[in-house]
Amino acid sequence: MSEPTHSFHIPVMGTAFTIDTPIKVAKYGISSVISLVDDALIEKVRRFYCAMIGEEYVPIGKEEQDFRARRITAYLDLVDRLVRDQFERVKNSAFEVGSDICKYFEMLPDNSALKEAYRAMQEMTSPTEKSEAQEELRRRMCPGSIEVNIMTKLDGNNVDLGGDPPPPESSLALAALRGYANSALTSAIEFSAGFNARLYSYVERFKDFHADEYGRIKKKIILKVNDFRSALTQGKFLAKKSLWVSEYRVESGLNCGGHAFGNGGSLMGPVLEEFKREKDRLVSELFELYNAARRQKGKTTFDQPHPVKITAQGGIGTALEQELLIHYYQVDATGWGTPFLLVPEATTTDPETREQLRRATAKDLYLSEVSPMGVPFNNLRTSPSELAKREMAGPHKPGYVCRKGYLRTNTEFTEHPICVASRLFQQKKLEQLASQDLAPEVLQAEVARVQSKTCLCNDLAGAAILAHELQEGDEPPTPPAVCPGPNLAYFSKIVSLDEMVDHIYGRGNILNGTPRPHMLMAELRMVIDCFQEEIQKSLPNPGGVRIKQLREFERTLEDGIRYYHSFIREMARSNSQDYSQMAADLEASEAALHKLIGQYPELFESGN
Repeated sequence: MSEPTHSFHIPVMGTAFTIDTPIKVAKYGISSVISLVDDALIEKVRRFYCAMIGEEYVPIGKEEQDFRARRITAYLDLVDRLVRDQFERVKNSAFEVGSDICKYFEMLPDNSALKEAYRAMQEMTSPTEKSEAQEELRRRMCPGSIEVNIMTKLDGNNVDLGGDPPPPESSLALAALRGYANSALTSAIEFSAGFNARLYSYVERFKDFHADEYGRIKKKIILKVNDFRSALTQGKFLAKKSLWVSEYRVESGLNCGGHAFGNGGSLMGPVLEEFKREKDRLVSELFELYNAARRQKGKTTFDQPHPVKITAQGGIGTALEQELLIHYYQVDATGWGTPFLLVPEATTTDPETREQLRRATAKDLYLSEVSPMGVPFNNLRTSPSELAKREMAGPHKPGYVCRKGYLRTNTEFTEHPICVASRLFQQKKLEQLASQDLAPEVLQAEVARVQSKTCLCNDLAGAAILAHELQEGDEPPTPPAVCPGPNLAYFSKIVSLDEMVDHIYGRGNILNGTPRPHMLMAELRMVIDCFQEEIQKSLPNPGGVRIKQLREFERTLEDGIRYYHSFIREMARSNSQDYSQMAADLEASEAALHKLIGQYPELFESGN
């Protein structure tokens, strides 16, 4: 029987960076996540791999019925076949120095039962016993999971401007879900960015998401969440539809790549503590609703809940942090994202962009307003996309030609939604601003804000377009955008997959020596900075509701700081590690918070 291998996975990164990561790492037992946002990119990558393996490529054009879902199904089926073939070759290779099967076992965590069995096999002297042990090891191997991600908020109509309104099932998220549901994969789908009732209700239609009479689920559900309440709420909605959530992936709202969410002051430590304390209640409450829903639908009910994993990701950078999450917070596994951007064996990035990532410092990494979604977005100042946008910005040719339309949400000037990064929107917005009697400095700031938006649909695909030479003759250049988390500042070396995995498990160290705060303290500082920005946005005349929200944000932060004081004391008593720097960083953050609050007595003095 095969068994899980690694205690980490590679999360979804942008639309391009993990587009083919399973093809690179699944054969070694490492799981990873593909974004289903960009079906145009997915179709190009399918063409690339068909050519690579000599398989006939039959294009699926935009004029064809249900093209988005069909493109996704075709690509995922191709990835599934490739990974199965690769894994069989690894599994059947010889146990000799430098072979893929030895690499598979050498990368495993040292404390895993499978690694111990591999080490024991190496010590055997009897050829017969060694051969039998090797066959047993082969039986216990399994490939990494080919998981997919749907960003639930990206669910606009999949239709060109001026077209007739399509049926609801053709919306971006529902079509992507259908593409995955119709694929041959046995894996999991990750829903991120919050609750989407229409999408979650649509899941119920597909048999593969439901447990069979033996409790087996072919396509499992993962929810990416920032807090326990969200997990419970979304889990209940799905349970009432006889759908089981197999994993809750807890992610730091700010100490991560891509879009960032302040989440009202919630901090990862207290959130994970609540999951640790309340996991049994979570599973019990959901299991009762789930069984009741199955009973009502005439389906088999179960005596015991299906397995539920709690995992964590966002800003992890050392083996000690990995161990803390697994042993203290009792998570089942972790997600390591941003550092893998420097691993060519694992992620897809063109050489120029990867070199910019390698050289990036903390000053180059910032939380920007470039996303047309209106959500803060982790960005790299020196990316080709940012450099190209600065050259393009100006009154005569503002904005981008909207080619993909995944982020069309604005109807300020048009009947059909358009994207705020588009040329059409920006021309109309700049004309509107020019007609208003604004002070020069105000006008300048507003113009800069409008033109700060990036065509993420196009530019986030750029790294894969360049890396795999997917640019077609009539297409304009695609300067890559990149969305690393702030943790990248501490990694400055292009490394092999083996080196990265050794770093995760404490067998090596690839940090660049820049003083690095503990991941929990780094997040705390970011949340305080976010709190300061929320205060600034509320001035000069915040209403009563806004004041209440700010005070709740403050209380959540204060509670989190008290938790960390207790946490550090407990860890210092029971652990040989030095927590003095973490304690000092906590004191500094607490002082910064109190200083910030003291600057606005009109907001915080009364009612505290």
